[in-house]
Amino acid sequence: DVLAAMRADANIKIRSLRVDGGAARNDLLMQFQADLLGVPVVRPKSFESTALGAGYLAGLGVGFWKTRQELAAQWQVEHTFEPTMNQSQVAELRANWHKALERSKGWVN
Repeated sequence: DVLAAMRADANIKIRSLRVDGGAARNDLLMQFQADLLGVPVVRPKSFESTALGAGYLAGLGVGFWKTRQELAAQWQVEHTFEPTMNQSQVAELRANWHKALERSKGWVN
């Protein structure tokens, strides 16, 4: 739903989704995301991008790296999950998800 909103707001086609953090270690979840989103989900070799990003910014600040392009070259792919689910399965899963959201409204005051 978030990516659909981003697509609509930005009026751009999302070609892939880069992931990080603990959940990115879960192959089943990453494949499911690729299937539902219909775009490749790309997992980096380094899962801890928050700490890495802080280090990269510090390195830029002290001149260790001169450009953001140098930093971009540091990012390496560990695995790419390609969409494999057919569109009718995706449509059914999305419909069930939206039903679940509707049913859950008002559970918490």
